[in-house]
Amino acid sequence: MKRWLSIAFLFCVATLQAAQVGLIKIDSAIGPATANYISRAIDVAANQNDECLVIQLNTPGGLANSMNDIVQNFYAAKIPIVVYVSPEGAMAGSAGVFITLAADVAAMAPHTTIGAAHPVEMGNESETTNSIMMQKVGNAYTKVMQTIAEKRNRNVEWAKSSVTDSKAITSEEALKMKVIDLIATNVPDLLQKLNGKKFGDTILKTAGASVVEIQMSAGEKFFQLFWQPEVMMLLMLIAIYGIIAEMSHPGAIFPGVAGALALILLLYMSATLPLNVAALALIVLAVALFIVDIFAPTHGVLTGGGIIAFFLGALMLFNHAPKVYQLPMTWIVSATIVTAAFFIFFVSKGIRAQFLPKRSGAEAMVGKIVAAKSKIDSAGGKVFIEGELWNAVSETPVDEGKTVEVIGIEGLTLKVKSK
Repeated sequence: MKRWLSIAFLFCVATLQAAQVGLIKIDSAIGPATANYISRAIDVAANQNDECLVIQLNTPGGLANSMNDIVQNFYAAKIPIVVYVSPEGAMAGSAGVFITLAADVAAMAPHTTIGAAHPVEMGNESETTNSIMMQKVGNAYTKVMQTIAEKRNRNVEWAKSSVTDSKAITSEEALKMKVIDLIATNVPDLLQKLNGKKFGDTILKTAGASVVEIQMSAGEKFFQLFWQPEVMMLLMLIAIYGIIAEMSHPGAIFPGVAGALALILLLYMSATLPLNVAALALIVLAVALFIVDIFAPTHGVLTGGGIIAFFLGALMLFNHAPKVYQLPMTWIVSATIVTAAFFIFFVSKGIRAQFLPKRSGAEAMVGKIVAAKSKIDSAGGKVFIEGELWNAVSETPVDEGKTVEVIGIEGLTLKVKSK
């Protein structure tokens, strides 16, 4: 009898020890890399037979497309999803509100905040085009929020107001208003309060469960860093510098290849993080002004216009994206200075070397008008040019003192014709 009791006891202990919970931490803006990470973590946690997946969230917001993908993954998940806004001082803003309310369990740490889910913070391409478009986008996301709150039995009126009026509240207020399900001081406290909750046919056994953190993969970490406005700005500059450098210095090859690759990556990334078309037009105008000023004697006026156009373009480049995906002023100013210097000191020399007339050496004498110092014919003659006496030949005889035009050079002899 004692033996069977011991076996039963060990079995129960093993069962309790086998309980496991998956955990991931999101502490940045919501973007494509975040959506991919959450999707993969849901699959990993399900395959590990975890009791649930806890997503520890602290985000100011992010991209609407990525938020939509995450919400859909929550709905399709085979295990309960718990979004836990933590640690103290954290927030679930903008897209984070949709994500939190879409979870099976919405939890927050003390002294955290949630709210301000108006779509102007979520990267909609046309949100600033006009008031009618803003109203349409706002109405659409109000309905999205309403369906999420209704599906998860949360406070529908507050959820809608977080979109329409950018309402934000503390965790304590959220619990009273039934926006969230519980407040937990830390992950162990969260698991203790989740224990025994029923989701469909599943009753959570999370008290004392081991927590296994599902780390970001190397690829996800790379794209998390890569999918940033600063990186997109660098790609744009590499594309400009590389292609222009190849055109002004033919045969270099590497600048052209680098510029083409950067341009392809930029176009790919712009499908998710939208670029302002007017801003791109200003940047293209700036490049055109820089190049035209190399040929036109404007004494730098066009270059000055190009600098202003580039600065304004960089300033507007990501103004359709959420604030967390907008360029800092230090990057805008630095990019403007570097680009102006690139065209003034590098591109101008390459273009002048190819397309503008030679201004020094023997080739610079072609086209000049001088006087014959002696009779010049096919047998020879003399002209004085550039402070030196040169041999000259002419198919048509030219008398001494007559003006001639230099039309070519053969070795140390000038070919001239009567002018």
